Formats: sequence, C-alpha cells, structure tokens
Amino acid sequence: MFNKQRFYYLIKIQYLGYRFHGWQKQPKLKTIHLMIDRTLNFILDGKPFKTLGSGRTDAMVSANETAFELFLYEKIDDEHAFLALFNHNLPQDLRALSIEEVDAAFNIIQHSKIKEYIYLFTFGQKCHPFCAPIMTTILGTLDIELMKQGAKLFEGTHNFKPYCFRATDQGFYERTIDSCELTENTLYSANFFPKHSYTLIVKGKGFGRNQIRLMMGTLIKLGRGEVDLDYIKASLQPETDLVMDFIAPASGLILNALEFE
Repeated sequence: MFNKQRFYYLIKIQYLGYRFHGWQKQPKLKTIHLMIDRTLNFILDGKPFKTLGSGRTDAMVSANETAFELFLYEKIDDEHAFLALFNHNLPQDLRALSIEEVDAAFNIIQHSKIKEYIYLFTFGQKCHPFCAPIMTTILGTLDIELMKQGAKLFEGTHNFKPYCFRATDQGFYERTIDSCELTENTLYSANFFPKHSYTLIVKGKGFGRNQIRLMMGTLIKLGRGEVDLDYIKASLQPETDLVMDFIAPASGLILNALEFE
C-alpha cells in the first residue's frame, strides 16, 4: 500500500492544437490531456498519479501558456531532471515550460487567475498553407479601423449571453473583460506570414464556451459591413434577445498567457 501523503505540482505547458481534439479526454480521439497522461504514465513507470487542467480548450485551439496540476504520492527529488525527462517523451507539438511545487490549499480550477487570449488573423489574400495551424484568413476586405472600435465595446462588465454557445436561461453570463484590443500583429512572425496580420487580444478572469470566437465572428461581420457598432452595443445589454451566429474558426485562437493571482 502506497504512502497516503500527497505532493502537488503546478506544471505550465504550451502546445500547437491543430491536430488535437482539445484538452478533455474523449473516446478514440487524440487530446492534450490524453497525451500528457500517457507520457506521465510512461516516465513514472506506472506509479499512481492524477492530473487536473486549469481549463479546457476546444479542438484545434493552441496555447502559448497554460497549466495543469499534478498529484503524486512520491516527492519529485529533482524537478529540473523531471521536466527534462517529461519534455523528452512528449510529442513535439507539446512542451512543458516549468514545474513548481504547490501546497494542498492550491486549487487549479478555483484559484483566481487571469487569462489572455489572442485571435490571430489576416484578410484579403490566400495565405501560405503553413499559416493554417495558427492564423485565420478572411477572404475579402475588412474595415480594420472599425473593428478596433468594435473590440473596445467588449471591455468592462456586460451580459455576454449572446456570445456563449448554446446558452441557457440558467447560466451565469455577466462577465468582466479587463481589456479587449485589436491591433496589428507583433506577437508572432514567420517568413511565410502575409505582410500584414492582426491580433484581437482579450484579457479577463473567465470566459464562456466559444465566447472569444463568437466575439471575433461578430467583429468580422462588423468589418464586412454586415453589422454596425450599435448592433454590438445592443448585444451586450441585459435584456437583449440577439444570438450571435458566426463562430470564427478555432485554429486562429491561442491561449496566450495564464497568470495565477
């Protein structure tokens, strides 16, 4: 019978989500959680462990920085060596960034945290296929300056029910967005990227299912001239019955940073 004392570790990771069906384990599908647990089972040589993610990402969504908690019944003697061994055995589109021992009071789900998402996109031309895993291409013209104005409307505390996929009357939809800015992309670069690309950068404590992608979809419609700024303002009112009908593609979405308070 193993020692009942438990040890707790916070491990930060990053991954390219393009070939994965999101974080959560699903039957017969390749997910981030599955690959992490499979790798840990190998390097721990079958010793008991448990992992718990800080949150879910959807299929094809990537993460520059996110985290999971590792529960063990034996202390890790050399965290640096453990991290190196973990990375050596993970697939090349998934990397562990750091490991930190935490105490039993730490709860990765309930612990207050700030998430920063970015949505990377371009428009007007067919891009090099290598862009596809992390950048969405919108064919046609977009009014970027108008979209910048629209993005700022999401800042603050609003009713985001229209921006939550399959929302019900029982859910909690009043959420606060600390900042929401659309700007020319300076975060990611590659020699096959188009000359101009853009990022929607959104920061807050909590987001509903598909919320960022529905916000981005509405901004794309704004840029195309299909809706106006008043439409976005109306969609954020408590009494609204509007439902957003365009979810921007998943591959442009990146969980860029995760900060525990």
